[in-house]
Amino acid sequence: MFLEGSAVSTSIEVPPTAKERGKTAPAKLAHVVLRSPRYDEVIEWYRTVLEAEVMVRTPGVSFLTYDEEHHRIAVINAPGVADVDPTAAGVDHIAFTYETIDELFATFERLREAGIEPTWTVNHGPTLSFYYADPDGNRVELQIDIFDTNEEINAWLAESDFETNPIGVRFDPDDLITRHRAGEDRATLLARSVIDPAELFDQLPAPPPAG
Repeated sequence: MFLEGSAVSTSIEVPPTAKERGKTAPAKLAHVVLRSPRYDEVIEWYRTVLEAEVMVRTPGVSFLTYDEEHHRIAVINAPGVADVDPTAAGVDHIAFTYETIDELFATFERLREAGIEPTWTVNHGPTLSFYYADPDGNRVELQIDIFDTNEEINAWLAESDFETNPIGVRFDPDDLITRHRAGEDRATLLARSVIDPAELFDQLPAPPPAG
């Protein structure tokens, strides 16, 4: 489990790229492919959440993109496949980073208007994150980076309680948005509070509903 085991490292050092090391490696992460028994619903959900366009749609597979890539999300029509088992090994979530806090907050409000609510809102320390569940139960994280450089992250890690709280602290999005728009300083607004270790499990997302 994430909370068990040895102490976590509190230093983030970016190594030379594979190319800089004389290796041949992918140029980028291109796309994610999902299988779904809720084909139309899942396509519409990702189109809404990511402001994506459907580039290709066939009865068997669809491609969606929100940027210059021809597709970032592909959805395979798979009637009859089993639902996601939250207790099984696999991908935990897919994360998408926004450029600004205003874009992230505007996306939260837009999705709420569309009836899509986050399942978890948490200040991890390095990121401020909104988690959502797609119609099949796959988790999607919408986030911003709180720090601009790895040096700033390392300084925060050295001074913070990250070793005892590697999860983060929940936040009230409406409160945070109100404070931001009232002009509160970004450093104060996004500072992660220190909590009692006994409260750590209270910061975790609620378990998925049974069945």
